[in-house]
Amino acid sequence: MYWKETMRQMNDIGVGSIIIVVLIAVFIGAVTAVQFAYQLQDSFVPAYYIGYIVRDTTIIELAPTITCLVLAGKVGSNIAAEIGGMRQKEHIDAMEIMGVNTAAYLVLPKIIAAVIVIPLLVGIACFVGIMGGYLSSVPTGLITDAEYTRGVRSFFEEYYVFMMFVKAIVFAYILTSVSAYQGYHVKGGSIELGQASTQAVVYSDILILLADYLIAILLTQ
Repeated sequence: MYWKETMRQMNDIGVGSIIIVVLIAVFIGAVTAVQFAYQLQDSFVPAYYIGYIVRDTTIIELAPTITCLVLAGKVGSNIAAEIGGMRQKEHIDAMEIMGVNTAAYLVLPKIIAAVIVIPLLVGIACFVGIMGGYLSSVPTGLITDAEYTRGVRSFFEEYYVFMMFVKAIVFAYILTSVSAYQGYHVKGGSIELGQASTQAVVYSDILILLADYLIAILLTQ
């Protein structure tokens, strides 16, 4: 039962979110490249720095943070609504009467699935974001293919990838656990369920941004 539920959650969270993650990553990378190309056009900084800047900002900050903020809205609200609906319809009470550990069965598979799948989504978002920067700068003539490729390959630090996945795992745990808590403890009717879904997104976003700041401090000392 736990294995099947975990697989279902991995499919819902991972496969169900690929399209929106890819779309957001493409435009984030594209906008970053265009903006930095505009900033550097009258400076003495080499043009290949555009690829270097797009790569590092995408890896360190944009891919994990923006992706998880969006997933907090999509996945988090869905988790809160799903568990909250079960609480209001007394499905959770019925499961507890049958001796099922509802917190373990309803919450734990979601957390495990998110901690496994969301870092994969962040990795995809990172790659697609860098490609989005390429598509917005090379075909449009801002820089050449050789310059962008040189920038992406210059001054690479493997530690930045480690930071990205640390953020992804922490953010995944935050957005699922906060959303599950809001849904599990909901009381009242449909209005309260809507409020719980909204609070799940708001609290998750706030905690993700706070964790982003704390991780940046801890991992860059």
